[in-house]
Amino acid sequence: MTVLIKIIQLILSLSILVIIHEFGHFIASRIFGVRVEKFYMFFDWKFSIFRCKKVNGRWKFKFFCKNEPEKYITHEKIDPVTKKKDYEYEKIDLNTLPEDDWRRAEDSTEFGLGWVPLGGYCKIAGMIDESMDQAQMAQEPQPWEFRTKPAWQRLIIMIGGVFMNVVLAFLIYIGLIASYGEQYVSTTEVNKYGITVDSLGYNLGLRDGDKILAVNGNFIEDFSQIPMTMILEDTKSIEVERDGEEITVELPEDAVNQILKARSVFIGMRMPFVVGGFSNGSYAEKAGVLANDQIIGINDVPTPYFHDFKNEIVNHRDEDVDLMVIRDNDTVTVITHVGGDATIGVYAAQVLQVSTKEYTFWQSIPRGFKRTGKELSDYWKQLKLIVKPSTGAYENLGGFITIGSIFPDSFIWEQFWRMTAFLSIILAVMNILPIPGLDGGHVLFLIWEVVTDRKPSDKFLERATTIGFIFLLLLLIYANGNDIIRLFR
Repeated sequence: MTVLIKIIQLILSLSILVIIHEFGHFIASRIFGVRVEKFYMFFDWKFSIFRCKKVNGRWKFKFFCKNEPEKYITHEKIDPVTKKKDYEYEKIDLNTLPEDDWRRAEDSTEFGLGWVPLGGYCKIAGMIDESMDQAQMAQEPQPWEFRTKPAWQRLIIMIGGVFMNVVLAFLIYIGLIASYGEQYVSTTEVNKYGITVDSLGYNLGLRDGDKILAVNGNFIEDFSQIPMTMILEDTKSIEVERDGEEITVELPEDAVNQILKARSVFIGMRMPFVVGGFSNGSYAEKAGVLANDQIIGINDVPTPYFHDFKNEIVNHRDEDVDLMVIRDNDTVTVITHVGGDATIGVYAAQVLQVSTKEYTFWQSIPRGFKRTGKELSDYWKQLKLIVKPSTGAYENLGGFITIGSIFPDSFIWEQFWRMTAFLSIILAVMNILPIPGLDGGHVLFLIWEVVTDRKPSDKFLERATTIGFIFLLLLLIYANGNDIIRLFR
């Protein structure tokens, strides 16, 4: 059931993102008088689940139907010199078709839902895109086609999708900030007890109980942002307070590589283990442990902090232990059983105070703008790490399984919209990359045209788009292959 909930959230989120992205292309095209032949959610290879179109002033609907026949007749020909096969395309006289034939309504957009849930598309007349409609491009250019418009209009049409994804993220962040504010545990609050580290954190030079004062000379207010800051800013040193003394921890040269490969939370918040609640059938509750008890030891081993308890309890699976707790300023010993999974059925209370900044709607607008800008900047830095082989970041590329895993196990609207805003940023950045087949590839060629006043030929654009799609397909296979490999590790 958990997997199904994640899948539903993923499909819903991607559907929203694709519709908004393609709407950006659609509305920009219509503003400049360019016809949009199709607007589809998901891909409609061979047939569609649903489609509709305005024909002769009336909306017509079809369900579970094959795609409409082409508007062109294809004639094969052989070059007498090179003996290579080529094609000629003859446009059908649409006036000879029945009155209700959809092909006659050329100026009307067909809206539909495909059956291949891998995105969607907006088919713009006279444009070389994923449809690779060579028949249309072989005809005489028409004033309502993309290719006949000035370069600056075509540029706006191409960046319309990316622009709308950024706007969507901006609007979502405004709504989230206005509704929920911003919650985080401050580094100052964590420094009450210091940090905990795993083996990676230890190798980096950090120690349990360290209090982080600065990262690369800068104080990070939100403690949860410290690991990402270390990765994105290629941190060289961390200033900490250790045993009452301020020292500088110099990180290894390959620190970023180690962090990315480990894929672990190498620093955490150290805190006392105060009982916040019990699971069903809790051994500790049956033994007499009470809410708000502070667990400080197992048998004769002191466990003053929660991470100490976790490290020690694994040594006592299926055993009865003496649990030392502080209750009302007294030390009490409770004999409890430890399960085979090394748990006693206790939830830890949130000891550290969570800081909350609340904003009015009008205050959330500039804050949302700043948050959107930061997410764009951070993701761009992550991409730079991926193309830098020395970091090994490319090994962490993931596909649909990785994307789906970021959604929570239950449907929580706040988390859903946070993830959707984050994915919208990713979609915007990825689409603007100068790779043929993506919006950024079209933008690159348009900028070239504006600068040189020379338009790339249709044949060049077709070949470049084909190469771009092959590259993207290989990237998709690699990313999803990583997901599958990680499932079996």
